[in-house]
Amino acid sequence: MNVAKLLAWGIALTLVALPIVGVLNGWFASERWPVDRLAVRAEFNHVSAEQIRAAAQPLLGKGFFAIDLDQIRAAVAKLPWVERVEARKRWPDAVDLIVYEQQPYARWGEERLLNRRGEIFSVTGAGGVQGLPRLAGPDERVGDVLQFYAESLKEFSGSGLAIAAVALSPRGGWKLELATGAVIEIGRDDAKRRLARFLDVWPNLAGSKPTPPVYVDLRYENGFVVRWSDPAPPTPPAGSREPGAGHAEGQPTANPQALLHGADRPSVRTRSHAAADFQDSIPDLRPFRIPNPESRIPALS
Repeated sequence: MNVAKLLAWGIALTLVALPIVGVLNGWFASERWPVDRLAVRAEFNHVSAEQIRAAAQPLLGKGFFAIDLDQIRAAVAKLPWVERVEARKRWPDAVDLIVYEQQPYARWGEERLLNRRGEIFSVTGAGGVQGLPRLAGPDERVGDVLQFYAESLKEFSGSGLAIAAVALSPRGGWKLELATGAVIEIGRDDAKRRLARFLDVWPNLAGSKPTPPVYVDLRYENGFVVRWSDPAPPTPPAGSREPGAGHAEGQPTANPQALLHGADRPSVRTRSHAAADFQDSIPDLRPFRIPNPESRIPALS
């Protein structure tokens, strides 16, 4: 008797639960509670409403109770420039989406970007995004690069020099590029101390030349080397210039852009070369030595 009662209760519960489970899973009756509206909120700077709707629409056919919001979030999040997605149901027939776009903070390497949370992401045309600082380094050290960039901005504040790029080599060497195109080689060791030493004397150096430097090498124990661009020659009055006149034969002209590609840089031949040897071999290099009569500028570290 008890077995028969239990069996009857089981059948009754099954008959009650089955329609509920079927509706919740979209097995049947989905047409009775269709999702007729998809409301989208976003900035629409890089992602259009049409793209978002196209990604979400195929997942809305199971009915209001059966649709999987996690699947909808994942589908929309795969769109380029989408950082994260919030989704919720709204009775009786709507799904609301809030789409947050990536906020690029900097370029990372040649073809990727960094968002404001320090996360690397890829989008088509990332290399053409303008107006962002250019950062580069091993992916696992993105946090170190961001921190060094922030600290450098603080150090350079008030110097009149603007940082356009920071690069960390696989061997741990730091390099800055200024908005003027000048390259500052810092090296691996004591990067903060070397920068501080350069910025301490920069006001005096800046007043000694009418043109900005194109290359600064800080990889010395107690000094650094500065390469200056040549000032532009005065323009002669109209009609006074002789045919063929121009730069003197053999005199180089500064090409700051070439430095960005590794060309036209001063080379250190041996450890015995000091600042005087640099000055003799490359006329447009100006060595600077921190006053210390008992020390010499050693080789690059």
